[in-house]
Amino acid sequence: MPSMSGLAAQLIANGIIAGAIYALVAAGFSLIYNVAKFVHFAHGSVLALGAYFMFTFTSTKMPFIPAIILTIGATCIAGEVINRLVYRQLRERKASNAVLLIASLALMIFINALIIAVWGADIKTIVMPYENPVFELGDVLITGVQIDIIITAVVLLLVLWWLMKKTRIGKGMRALADNKDVAQTVGINPEKMYSIAFLIGSVLAAVAGILIGIEQNLHPVMGVSLMIKGFTGAVIGSLMSVPGAVLGAFLLGIVENVGIWWLPSGYKDAIAFALLFAFLLFRPQGLLGKKMREA
Repeated sequence: MPSMSGLAAQLIANGIIAGAIYALVAAGFSLIYNVAKFVHFAHGSVLALGAYFMFTFTSTKMPFIPAIILTIGATCIAGEVINRLVYRQLRERKASNAVLLIASLALMIFINALIIAVWGADIKTIVMPYENPVFELGDVLITGVQIDIIITAVVLLLVLWWLMKKTRIGKGMRALADNKDVAQTVGINPEKMYSIAFLIGSVLAAVAGILIGIEQNLHPVMGVSLMIKGFTGAVIGSLMSVPGAVLGAFLLGIVENVGIWWLPSGYKDAIAFALLFAFLLFRPQGLLGKKMREA
């Protein structure tokens, strides 16, 4: 039987693994929110599409790496189709944020129904082409896939940080997020930036879908629960800050998993909702919100 310190270390490790997935979801969601200025709840369903695309490609005995590339490409196409066919049309009609929010919820329901219609409602499993070894790091047990999840998430989040801070595209998106009118006066095309934000968000959603699909089973509404976790992480850190959303997502993953030390594992979602309500009531700007406003 593991010691108390060993159990704590294992729970924290599990929290970091969960937080890595939540961080990818929260980063994509927060990026789209900051640039396009509306809540894109269908982002979670795009993630689920990515997982099912991966299942489809691997089911045809396609090699794993090409399947990952095709999955990311197909998910990006899905994200851009959603942006152009739905959100862009609403923006051109000067739709309010409330209308865009309703549209995102409708899209989420529609995509979930589409997944059931195409792939069925039964549980699906992505078959790995290699064994998933288990490593013992002190008192912590961690699988090869879980190590891949952490490394992939960290690398992608660092690439996203570099893209947003060091490139013209990132500076353009940040300028648009700060002030749309001023951004347009210096030649920034809002629709182009919206498309880029959706493409980047879809890449992160696709990778998160692939990773969670490899580690766990697939089900049609998997994106809804992950979107809730990503949204909660963004609220905890700051909806107005992609780094804040990432920080909040990792904190959520750790708190969620450490919380089941005292509560049954079925209360994980309850812990997430409790944190969400607490921050909405007492610190709606999130942990980094004050710093962002002052800046």
